[in-house]
Amino acid sequence: MGSYLLCGLPACFTRKHKVAEAGPPADVKEMFKKYAEGGTHMTAEQLWQFLVEVQGHGGVSIEDAEQIVDQVLQRWHHIARFTRRSLTVEDFHHYLFSTDLNPPLGNQVYQDMTAPLSHYFIYTGHNSYLIGNQFSSDCSDGPITKALKRGVRVIELDLWPNSAKDDVLVLHGRTLTTPVELIKCLRAIKEHAFSASPYPVILTFEDHLNPHLQAKVAQMITQTFGAMLYSPESECLKEFPSPEELKYRIIISTKPPKERREKKGINNRKDISAKGKISTEDSDYDTSEHNQCDEDNTEACDRVTRASGTLAYKRLIAIHNGKLKGCLKEELNLQLEKVRRISLSEQKFEKAAVSYGTDVVRFTQKNILRIYPKQTRVNSSNYKPMIGWIHGAQMVAFNMQGYGKSLWLMHGMFRANASCGYVKKPNFLLKEGPDDQVFDPKEKLPVKKTLKVKVYMGDGWYLDFKQMDCKFWSPPQFYTRVGIAGVPADKKMKSTKKKVDNWTPVWDDEFTFPLTIPEMALLRVEVRKYSMPEKDEFAGQTCLPVFQLRPGIHAVPLFDRKGEELGSARLLMRFEFYEADVLP
Repeated sequence: MGSYLLCGLPACFTRKHKVAEAGPPADVKEMFKKYAEGGTHMTAEQLWQFLVEVQGHGGVSIEDAEQIVDQVLQRWHHIARFTRRSLTVEDFHHYLFSTDLNPPLGNQVYQDMTAPLSHYFIYTGHNSYLIGNQFSSDCSDGPITKALKRGVRVIELDLWPNSAKDDVLVLHGRTLTTPVELIKCLRAIKEHAFSASPYPVILTFEDHLNPHLQAKVAQMITQTFGAMLYSPESECLKEFPSPEELKYRIIISTKPPKERREKKGINNRKDISAKGKISTEDSDYDTSEHNQCDEDNTEACDRVTRASGTLAYKRLIAIHNGKLKGCLKEELNLQLEKVRRISLSEQKFEKAAVSYGTDVVRFTQKNILRIYPKQTRVNSSNYKPMIGWIHGAQMVAFNMQGYGKSLWLMHGMFRANASCGYVKKPNFLLKEGPDDQVFDPKEKLPVKKTLKVKVYMGDGWYLDFKQMDCKFWSPPQFYTRVGIAGVPADKKMKSTKKKVDNWTPVWDDEFTFPLTIPEMALLRVEVRKYSMPEKDEFAGQTCLPVFQLRPGIHAVPLFDRKGEELGSARLLMRFEFYEADVLP
């Protein structure tokens, strides 16, 4: 018998469909048979041996294995947990297919966090206050809170005066975006900065303020963050502090006021009255003294800065955003006693990468490079992040409110190191070789390692999709695309076969991926529903850092287009690594 279900207009016909649970794959049965020594139950000690030899859990103890057995029995056998302390093959399968008990990535920070900030890729947002597009969406503290809860460590705020020029707003200037008060953003940052990670949050300002409002910003920041705020003892840092040193601290990064005034041109006649004073509403210092403010007269500069009320603001800036004064190649190779940050649009960076990539790599060994999306990305889309990372750029700034494949890669990179927002750059980006040589991103390298991936099966879509898919009566034809995002030599995508009419598809398809730079590779996984003659439908995705993948058989959670984890949909996959001279 059939029934009718209202699914928009018109109503669509459905019929009851029983979802059959797929049993353990052959490999899982073989593993169980081997480690249970041919028996019908696997003890905690036997499970421990499997975890060490197959799953790569070097630090796991027998007590840990006993806890896993208890959790599995409690979850699937409420009575059996009182009568036995071992697993059947079905229990073993349930354990392997559990995303919380058997994930593909570790949940502990494992990298060295005591190196300078410049040695890390840092999870970085662009226009972090925007809800939607770059031209007409609302500005709010909501996207800032969401980004911080995801683990983003660099928040960008554009600071503008209000119409009365007596308060500071955050908005995307010269657009139709509706503003939000700066103080509201600062309070949201204070409340949520360390909800996902204890490591420092960096605030980058795009500052369009007069000296009076800069002083007001300094007061807001000091009063809001208090002891959380990191203020360097010296204006000129010779080396950045480490993430470990800066735990639970807020760091300010922007152009110092002096550099900003030079850029605007203090001698602009519109700003100077006949008395030789700057005729702005909020400033009354003499331009004759200000004209002495240059690189060779820091004392005069300090007097001017103090007189304008911005000295307190200047002192809060821990990471100086340097001004590009000439040829970028020359700027990258300047030998200064202080470290700094520079910012480049994606177009300028791509040109720099083509023309002098090794200079970029050398610069990023000690200094910080921030890359931001081009202005034409009005819909908050993003560029490909790998080109920035392979050149050592620490702050690859993204529109976190957008979505798409580029943002999936960003999510994937920062799932590494327990999603703490800081990922240590590989050693080849940090060291110099003979004759001061550095890594050349254009150099063709031999295969270093091979990753073998097996996609066993998937499950959970009938729980995630049944409320919104009016074709529930007809199970979809799922297939999985698996591949590598990395340097050009390593990029590749492959597909499993399609499984017809099955909510729990079993593929048992295997793929190999030779990798020249495994330290930078990301594993892309995307599940789709075959929908001929229409375009195939999206059914989940994830992106995982290859350099932190646990070997063995693991449950891989899937995410929607925006990067939110699906409630139940997941894959069972196996990962194996082989050195270059060993064929899988």
